[in-house]
Amino acid sequence: MVAHAQMPSAYTILVVEDEPTLATAIAQRLIAEGWRARIASDGISAVKAAAQLRPDLVVMDVMLPGMDGIEATKHIVAQRPVPVLMLTARDAESDVIIGLGAGADDYMTKPFSMRELVARAKALLRRVERAKVIASKSEHEKILDFGSLVIDPATRRVTLDGETVHLTPTEFDLLTTLARKPKSVLTREQLLEEVWDWVDASGTRTVDSHVKALRHKLGAATIRTVHGVGYAFEPPEQ
Repeated sequence: MVAHAQMPSAYTILVVEDEPTLATAIAQRLIAEGWRARIASDGISAVKAAAQLRPDLVVMDVMLPGMDGIEATKHIVAQRPVPVLMLTARDAESDVIIGLGAGADDYMTKPFSMRELVARAKALLRRVERAKVIASKSEHEKILDFGSLVIDPATRRVTLDGETVHLTPTEFDLLTTLARKPKSVLTREQLLEEVWDWVDASGTRTVDSHVKALRHKLGAATIRTVHGVGYAFEPPEQ
């Protein structure tokens, strides 16, 4: 099933959802924003559609027949970098971390409002555009060398003890934002604005989930929690 907006230069969104009513509702809401929308009802067709369409954003349900949303996301982001907004019926911390670890940039728990979905989608798309500008500026930004942990903004590469650490685009942006101000506490609201380009505090749990994912990959001591305030980057002892 394919649905198209009228604007030829509009963003293309791939909606992966096996519930036809919900899939159609999401697609129609996205089209109302002036975007194009394509629906895939299972993981295998989603991977094929992503390769053909090269979408600007993927809205991915976790629970899919055959190949689930986690596996489909891994295949899609391996093809090319693309922001993924994951939809999950469960809000268990382990499920969220697995989803983010698979390459998702953000997640929403069902049931959700279409208004919030559009807001999250717009934030992810703005980040993609902003990342292009930042990438050009980052060519001359110095490497953040903390001894065992090295962050290269120009190549968006992170190494820990000489080994490359694979981070999602959002994880890299979050780590770099914190690492540019070592030991300084940044509030969740500041991180939402700087990393996610959100102007409200509705996604503070998203920040928490991404911090947990980073700790899982870099070590629990890398990011310090300041309860009731936010987070701070703690450089490894050299």
